[in-house]
Amino acid sequence: MAEPGDAVAGLVTALAGTGYVADRELALALHLAEVLELPVLLEGEPGVGKTAVAEALAVATGARLVRLQCYEGLAAHHALYEWDYARQLLAIRMAEARGPVGDELRSEVFAPEFLLRRPLLEAIDPQDDRPVVLLVDEVDRADQEFEALLLEVLGQFQVTVPELGTIVAARRPRVVLTANRTRALSDALRRRCLYHWLPYPAIDREVQIVAARVPGAPEELVRRACALVAQVRDGGYRKAPGVSETVDWVRALTALDVGLDADTAHDTAGCLVKDATDLARFRAGDGARLVRAVGAR
Repeated sequence: MAEPGDAVAGLVTALAGTGYVADRELALALHLAEVLELPVLLEGEPGVGKTAVAEALAVATGARLVRLQCYEGLAAHHALYEWDYARQLLAIRMAEARGPVGDELRSEVFAPEFLLRRPLLEAIDPQDDRPVVLLVDEVDRADQEFEALLLEVLGQFQVTVPELGTIVAARRPRVVLTANRTRALSDALRRRCLYHWLPYPAIDREVQIVAARVPGAPEELVRRACALVAQVRDGGYRKAPGVSETVDWVRALTALDVGLDADTAHDTAGCLVKDATDLARFRAGDGARLVRAVGAR
């Protein structure tokens, strides 16, 4: 039996093989979530790679990713299941055309083939033998009523369809929830999850991430770009750039085959800053100042 440390190190390596550079703390949280069969709640600023964790975990473990994107007004039937009423009505019309129908028609039209399986049901009762990673993305965007439903489903890993009965998970999926802190999550949800905070990466780690995502980028360009982004995040901008913005910026600079100077920073600033006020500030001279600062390193 592998030691826990070996399993965590192996997970770090497996995630790296997908292009995701994870630290030991994150890999340990994911490992414990699997061992304890608990969801893991990842919180952090937008763009730090929370969603990518679940995507990389699915690839690294050979699992199928099932994603539930949360939003305000998300209803149970969009997350669990709903009946295909158009097909049911067509089946009824065809049955009536063949002659008198009886009570047995009800059981026929409420058969599994008329069930539209949404992400939560698909994760609990997959249609193949592959393991599942369930990603509940941006759970803080959903209403508190949906959060209560999620607690019930994740507490028992079963779904009751009145016409068919209770469907219980034969094998629990690995569950990753992400949140950007747009609203406070309930204590009940937090208690049922392992918790991990994803901060903006340190410069050295972001260099590793960008190098993995943009393998053709010059090493010095990547390092200077990551150093500049770190200063932008500390500079009081309204919307701090995430790792994804750093990757896009370096991809743009690499595609243009240019170095990092005041002019190219000005021209490509839209890859990095995503707010009109921030963009004006960056192009008005702050970007050139930051380029000079990282150039002196």
